Amino acid sequence: MAEEEGNATEFVALRHKFQDLISELKRSSESTLDASNSFCQDFCQVLMHHGCQRGPDEDPLPLLEMYTVAIMCCAEASLFLSPECEHVTDVLEKLSWSCLNLLLSFSEQIPGALWKEFQSSVKMAHGILQAHGNSQLHTLLTLAEENGLWSNATLCSLLSSDIPNVEKVHEFLSREGPELLHMRIKHLIKQKHMEKAARLAKTCAEFPEFGGKKNFRQIYLVCLCEIKPQEELMKEEKWAAVKILTRAKSLCPSISGKACGVLLVSISENLPRVVREETNYDGPI
Repeated sequence: MAEEEGNATEFVALRHKFQDLISELKRSSESTLDASNSFCQDFCQVLMHHGCQRGPDEDPLPLLEMYTVAIMCCAEASLFLSPECEHVTDVLEKLSWSCLNLLLSFSEQIPGALWKEFQSSVKMAHGILQAHGNSQLHTLLTLAEENGLWSNATLCSLLSSDIPNVEKVHEFLSREGPELLHMRIKHLIKQKHMEKAARLAKTCAEFPEFGGKKNFRQIYLVCLCEIKPQEELMKEEKWAAVKILTRAKSLCPSISGKACGVLLVSISENLPRVVREETNYDGPI
C-alpha cells in the first residue's frame, strides 16, 4: 500500500513537471523554433532523470505509467511546437520505440486498468499528433489496439504451429507492419523461444508485401541454426543460396556457368556467418 501511494505521488509530480514544461513553452519569448528545441531538451532530461531512478530488476509497471504520462505530454505540447523543429520527430520516435520495447519485455499480463489507461492515452495522443502531421505513434497505436501484447488469435496460432487462415495471417502482418514484427521476433530470440521466432520470421519472409524488409529470411536461418539438425539446415541454406544466385543471374545474364558454380559454393559455405553479421546475432551458430 505504501509503495502504491509512493508511485501515485511520484506520477502526480511527474505530470506537474511536464505541465510546467508546456507552460514555459507557451510563455516563451524565444522564436517558436528555439522554444521547441528547448522544450525537447528539457523533456528528455526529465524523462531520463525519472527513468534512471529505477533499476533493471524493479517492477516495470511504473515505467509504463511514466511513458503513458510522457506520451500525453508530447501530444499536448505538439499544439505549440514548431513543425520545423527536427527534434520533435526524434523525440516522438525514440519515445515510441522505447515504449514498444518495454511492452514486449513484460513477462506477465499488464493489469487491466493500467492497460486501458495506456490504450486510451495512446489513441488520444495519436489523434492529436496525426492532426498536426506526426505519425510516429502509429506502430505503438497498432499494439495498443489489441486486448493484450501477445493475445491476438492469429499471432497465437502462428506461434503455436497451428495453421491459421491465410487471409487472416496476411491481414495481421499488414496491420502490424515489418517494424513491430521484427521487434517481436527479436524479443522471442532474446527469451530463447527460438521455434516461435523461427515460425514468425518464416511467415514474414514469405509475405510478399514486405519485399525482403528487415532480413526476415536471414533471421529465420539464424533460428534454424539453433533448433534444426544440420541436414535440414543445409537444405534451407542451399535453398537461400540458389535464390540469391537466381537473383544475381537476373541482374547479370552474361555470368558464366563456372562463375555460377563458384558463387553458389561460396554463398552456401558463408551463409551462416553472413546471417549472423546481418542480423547482429551473437549467439552460437
